[in-house]
Amino acid sequence: MKALLPQNYSIFLADDDADDRLLFEEALHELNTDVNIKTANNGEQLMQILDKEVPPTPNIIFLDLNMPLKNGFECLTEIKKDKKFKNIPVVIFSTSCQKEAMDKVYQNGADYYICKPDSFQKLKQLIKNVFEASLNALNTRPNRDNFNIVA
Repeated sequence: MKALLPQNYSIFLADDDADDRLLFEEALHELNTDVNIKTANNGEQLMQILDKEVPPTPNIIFLDLNMPLKNGFECLTEIKKDKKFKNIPVVIFSTSCQKEAMDKVYQNGADYYICKPDSFQKLKQLIKNVFEASLNALNTRPNRDNFNIVA
């Protein structure tokens, strides 16, 4: 299978649901086996990983909104306010698919938003769509109408 992403591509995933993290990793590796992924169980752990391991920066961060200790809204705000992190693309990966949440994270600098799907195949397609959109956009943030990635 042709690699979907360039070599040495690095992803961080913050999600408090262990099953969702596992499914995400499995889908990612089925799409592209050469991707480096680091996972965090909550927002506080994500921020600690970023503080300790950046640079080099990850190519993209997938961020759940509803997490203990520090939620995704708080993490997004911190990431976008920090000079070291503000240019890292952030994709919200959440079960919260309400317009208000999408509007809020878009206004706070998130690059894309995907609602957690109900099947593994849809998850793979969503991840693929995010990578294709982010690679084709060459690090330009989409307008609000193209912010929500669907399978």
